[in-house]
Amino acid sequence: QVQLVESGGGLVQPGGSLRLSCAASRAIFSSYAIRWYRQTPEKQRELVTLITTDGTTTYADAVKGRFTISRDNAKNTVYLQMNKLKPEDTAVYYCSTQVGRAMYWGQGTQVTVSS
Repeated sequence: QVQLVESGGGLVQPGGSLRLSCAASRAIFSSYAIRWYRQTPEKQRELVTLITTDGTTTYADAVKGRFTISRDNAKNTVYLQMNKLKPEDTAVYYCSTQVGRAMYWGQGTQVTVSS
């Protein structure tokens, strides 16, 4: 069963922090990379970061040095620690994975950065 559930979004001031979670089914978590995307009405969907099953990570230039992705194998959960948040980070954040030709998405969690 493919299931991805995001949580942890909210409203924060510029410079603040949030930690997002993506809970995956065990089969997905153990076999496929997990990606975080974000999307706004004004911009195309953007790949923020990804983590492979062995823990290798990749970050978009816009978030390098501020965001950290990690995996908790015991909980089948991927985390996105977001620090030094900026207004331009405001978006709906989605976790995603690809299984064969199919893309699977969580429901999304809203992150708003505003003073």
